[in-house]
Amino acid sequence: MALPLHMARPATALMLGIAALIVLTLDVRASQICAVEAAKLRFEDNIDCFRDPANQTGFPGAFKVIPLSEDTYLSIGGEIRQRYEYTENPAFGGDPQDTRGVWMQRLTLHGDLHLGPHLRVFGQAFHALEAGRNGGPSPVDENRFEFQNAFVEASTGPGDTILSARVGRQEIELGSGRLVSVREGPNNRRNFDAARLGLTFPGWQIDGFAGRPVVPASGVLNDQTSDAQWFWGLYATGRDLVPGGNLDLYYLGFRDDAGAFVQGTQEEERHSLGIRYFGRDAGWDWNAEALYQFGSFGSGDIRAWTVATNSGFTFASVPWSPRVGLSMNVASGDDDPTDGDLGTFNPLFPRGNYFSEAAVLGPRNFFNVNPTVEISPAPGWSAALGSNFFWRLETDDGVYTPSGQILRAPNGSDARFVGTGLSLSASYDIAANLTATGIYTRLFAGEFLHQTGPGEDIDFFEATLQYKF
Repeated sequence: MALPLHMARPATALMLGIAALIVLTLDVRASQICAVEAAKLRFEDNIDCFRDPANQTGFPGAFKVIPLSEDTYLSIGGEIRQRYEYTENPAFGGDPQDTRGVWMQRLTLHGDLHLGPHLRVFGQAFHALEAGRNGGPSPVDENRFEFQNAFVEASTGPGDTILSARVGRQEIELGSGRLVSVREGPNNRRNFDAARLGLTFPGWQIDGFAGRPVVPASGVLNDQTSDAQWFWGLYATGRDLVPGGNLDLYYLGFRDDAGAFVQGTQEEERHSLGIRYFGRDAGWDWNAEALYQFGSFGSGDIRAWTVATNSGFTFASVPWSPRVGLSMNVASGDDDPTDGDLGTFNPLFPRGNYFSEAAVLGPRNFFNVNPTVEISPAPGWSAALGSNFFWRLETDDGVYTPSGQILRAPNGSDARFVGTGLSLSASYDIAANLTATGIYTRLFAGEFLHQTGPGEDIDFFEATLQYKF
């Protein structure tokens, strides 16, 4: 039986993408002299191995350091990603059902031009397609052709103290990505039109930035700089301040002409002061963060806060090196939607998979407990099992999505328990920078959801094949 046209095109792209990945895998396995150390932000890739002319052959070696003249070279890289998702009962039965699931394809190509030791021009284009979404692609599903990054960067150095300046379209990820993330799960990653200054000196990295988020659109070269939101801040990271420990200190400013909460929609200006302590030592790892927000919402005041912890222990001498972890998080909600003041925490630009890959619940007005177990049963293999228990903090505030939309208003319910999630994930590194992942999540609707609307349980499945070069 022939597939409908809207499914056939991505099916063909999927098969071509998988075929390309197989060919690339064979080539990569045949020459493992060098491998790209691909970073989440591709302009931070480590390609030092390819600076040796002996490694500048084959694929991808011939493209990683292309000498153009003395002190001038071009580096080329990219990504091929194929992803399938299926969600049973989206939004706990509140959104339309996708009958066959959703296929998503993302292709990227970047060029990093170094004009001497102090000046670089980085450009990254991407192409993203989606098929199967009931009602058509969401704003983060599809983009026919666009620039994800396009900036100029100048820096001083080498030396212990380096000053850098970057201007243009760019991705920004701060700390653990809890507040500002590139949002890797969807086809369209988050980016900003911004200016950024960086200062690095022994033990510290300090960055100041200001700009506006980019609003994605599904066509060709038609993404727009937001005219409704501003984002600025100062972020400092101190390394090895105590054995195994690091410290982040930051201020983040945010303005939105139409901030939307259960209380209503008003002009929102919010200032965030935060501290994060993280590190690892003797098998332990930890990540603790606290943040306070203040500002204005219409004619009212903003007073909000959050505390988050994620700690674990890895039994390195035990077979499969299991890690047992526990994450506990809480974020304020609004205790009185009629008084004009706002108490709901705003996570700003968080990752979509904050609580699970199903990306249903967002980090506002909640507290949750999330125990996990992770194992590495063989080289290249990893797997994780986790459960998540999620409550509302304030019963006069609602439940929000990761993007900040109101998933469910309080509707007079006094129930706090929102739901329980169980997640199982597995990942296999097939070859250098070629990874296959599979994730299954079950979200059990709790009392609050049953009292305020559809309360169907959610089943979510995702399979991804991704290659970076």
